[in-house]
Amino acid sequence: MRKSHPVRRVVLATAATVSGVVLLLSLKPSSDPASAQAGGTIPQQTSAAQESAQGGTGAAAGSTFTGDVVQTQYGPVQVRITVSGTKITKSEAVQAPKGGTSDQKTALSVPKLNQDVVAKQSPQVDTVSGATYTSEGYKKSLQSAIDKANKAPAAPAAPAQPSAQPSQTAGGSAAAPAAKTVTGAVSQTQYGPVQVRITVSGGKITKAEAVQAPKGGTSDQKTALSVPKLNQEAVAAGSADIDSVSGATYTSEGYKKSLQSALDQTGG
Repeated sequence: MRKSHPVRRVVLATAATVSGVVLLLSLKPSSDPASAQAGGTIPQQTSAAQESAQGGTGAAAGSTFTGDVVQTQYGPVQVRITVSGTKITKSEAVQAPKGGTSDQKTALSVPKLNQDVVAKQSPQVDTVSGATYTSEGYKKSLQSAIDKANKAPAAPAAPAQPSAQPSQTAGGSAAAPAAKTVTGAVSQTQYGPVQVRITVSGGKITKAEAVQAPKGGTSDQKTALSVPKLNQEAVAAGSADIDSVSGATYTSEGYKKSLQSALDQTGG
């Protein structure tokens, strides 16, 4: 019998080895996520992950944050904000300069600053003329409160309603009453007309505002001093039985008459 030549066996063995290597390479995956990341390729974040809330990181409804006390030339200023989700729903000064002329300046500036914060959703509010120190202190404390809101943990997602809960249809449970806005009759005073508009929801006054009030000369200061207080009193009392503001008796009386007119239109 003829023997295989040694060189022939070596050639055959080498060919088999090469074939095996080629087969293994053809079976290797074309891409390897782990190796790609090790080489420096980092997956891009989604746009949702990159978003930053302006008024807070998704704070629970009605979460309050009180800013630092800011000392001004006329006294301390401290602001507290209420945040729901990512929006500032309320801003108020828990401390403000008082005594002497500071009372009038605070009464004139703070309501405007409060409204400006909710409208602009940022500490970039306008300085109130004649109350520069109070305005600057307000903005610094406000920024501090916003910083605290941004650092607050995100509010948990609201749980899904169980399927067994009845829907709010004609045959189901009654839906919450819609807010209703009513404007009272114009009340003429010695210094000009006063007219009040209220928003009522669930039998309660949720908002009160003067759509007309005396203006011009000293009436501007008296209106700025009295109307914000009367608005707050109307919401707190839920009626026209509120105190007159000292120094603005005529405006106060006209306000209460127009307020009562508005309440009468809502049935009480």
